[in-house]
Amino acid sequence: MFEIDFREIITVGMVLFAVIDIVGTIPIIVDLRSKHGHIESEKASIVAGIIMIVFLFVGEELLNLIGIDVNSFAVAGSFVLFFLALEMILGIRIYRDEEASSASIVPLAFPLIAGAGTMTTLLSLRSQFHTVNIVLAIILNIILVYIVLKSSSKIEKILGENGLGVIRKTFGVVLLAIAVKLFAANVKGLFV
Repeated sequence: MFEIDFREIITVGMVLFAVIDIVGTIPIIVDLRSKHGHIESEKASIVAGIIMIVFLFVGEELLNLIGIDVNSFAVAGSFVLFFLALEMILGIRIYRDEEASSASIVPLAFPLIAGAGTMTTLLSLRSQFHTVNIVLAIILNIILVYIVLKSSSKIEKILGENGLGVIRKTFGVVLLAIAVKLFAANVKGLFV
């Protein structure tokens, strides 16, 4: 029943880390802190984790309710990951969110941490990995998100703008490769 595989946890964890892109959003977090003061790191991390875990379990049922199979969703998810990767690599913005009005749970937990890309990725990953490993990877990522939120100003000072750029581009390339693999693995299922 429980098939804990550390390779799967690391793979899923890296995919989620790249999609959540918490290091790449440090400039946004710093901007939110300067506009609105204190950022509620604990609350934002817990709510984002709950949203992701709940969507992992009920997302597929939601899809079935509207008549979409997991392979179709995974292929669509690969396109989302592809464009997110292009944004990270090329330093462009394809998708734009509305400006956040406050530094509360809404702009941080959703859509910054647990946004559309993360939700799509979770269901896409569910078609290839065991659920227990995905949940453990989510928990590890939420711990990392909490640490980054708590120490975002220190990280920004240490890495600098160039360091953040290099990390963002590196994870962009990893995400692009994952998007291609996800597409290749699920596109056959559309024609069966």
